[in-house]
Amino acid sequence: MNQVNVGIVGLGTVGSGTLAILVENAQNIAEKLGFGLHVRALCDLNIDAKTLPAMPEPVLKTKNWRELVTHPEVQIVVELVGGTTVAREVIETAIESGKSVVTANKALMGEAGADIWEKAIAAQVNVAMEASVAGGIPIHTVLREGISGDRIVALYGILNGTSNYILTEIEKRGASFESVLAEAQKLGYAEANPSADVDGFDARSKLALLSALAFGVKITPSDIFTEGIRRIMPVDFQYAHQLRHTIRLICGARTTPDGLILGVRPALIPQSTILANVNGSYNAVWVRGAYGEDTFYYGRGAGSRPTGVAVVSDLMRVAREIREGSPTRVSPFAHHRLGEYEPIPVMRQKRAYFLRFRVIDRPGIITALSQILAAKKISLEAVLQLPAENKNDLPFVITLEPTTEQSVREAVAEMSALDFLVDAPLALPMETAL
Repeated sequence: MNQVNVGIVGLGTVGSGTLAILVENAQNIAEKLGFGLHVRALCDLNIDAKTLPAMPEPVLKTKNWRELVTHPEVQIVVELVGGTTVAREVIETAIESGKSVVTANKALMGEAGADIWEKAIAAQVNVAMEASVAGGIPIHTVLREGISGDRIVALYGILNGTSNYILTEIEKRGASFESVLAEAQKLGYAEANPSADVDGFDARSKLALLSALAFGVKITPSDIFTEGIRRIMPVDFQYAHQLRHTIRLICGARTTPDGLILGVRPALIPQSTILANVNGSYNAVWVRGAYGEDTFYYGRGAGSRPTGVAVVSDLMRVAREIREGSPTRVSPFAHHRLGEYEPIPVMRQKRAYFLRFRVIDRPGIITALSQILAAKKISLEAVLQLPAENKNDLPFVITLEPTTEQSVREAVAEMSALDFLVDAPLALPMETAL
């Protein structure tokens, strides 16, 4: 056989980009592999309405994914449906049929990837998922092979391009969250229901995957502490700049004497750090190893072509295995077996904090807030107040000396009952480990 046959399930943004690359770049791919990748079958519920590139025949076009997955000539199934229901059926049926799988599904692989890999091992087929995190950045390959000789001690990333676009536009233009979100939806960066992006759930799935690769543990995404960006306002950036910081949705994983602590939340990071300069819809991952120290990876986190490149690169790797055999396949999770993760409560984390208040101005406000903080044994570092005309909605910031998340939460809960507050205080950690 002079080629390896591929079937693609799902012709949305990523599926269409993948197909275009396979067709347009076919000669270059064949030159690198020494054989061709042939698209033998395509599946999409709207296949009849799709404008498809010209392809060498024969190509099966179907609305029934089972017809594609069980096709005797399809050797690799590409799952680009998304979600955790039908997609899981597609992948598990492909594995049961003795076929390798390539997927870009971060939600499914974050939730059940380790179990799927166990099934693939038993069936002696492969599962590849490079495109599931930071589409244009080969971060899986980096963690799985490139720096596999190191022991990772910390990983921080900006893993959701939509949230990063919104935050950097608020910072650059002083626009409100609501107006920038509406623009992002018009541009196609954000879905009609943006919750997965702006509430941190998309980034959480990606962090679960990267942490499994980096630290060798099976992580359930719901165990990861997660906060979104809905409450971030232009004034927060003004005060952050006063402190020579900016605000990003940070996905963090670090080892501590107690264990591995994971979190997804908006945080202040110094403007001097490399992550502070990741703007727009770009993604980035910063990794610290015990021996190799710091490395940094940057690129497009989404989009049909950048993510399509990751899918096609996985296809090429799996196709080589099919053609040439591989006695010792590398697990997509970088470890032979994943250990169990015991969640460490984020409440134990000790950080400096940024508290932003909006108040109805009157005497005694700082005294009242200071008394609550003192009762929780929290020390103030500074009070910042920029000029403002509206005394009925006056913003100001208190920065805190390092203290625990537990103490800050208790203080904020007590402060929220004070009658001079316009809304609840916003508490953001100040990351100093970057």
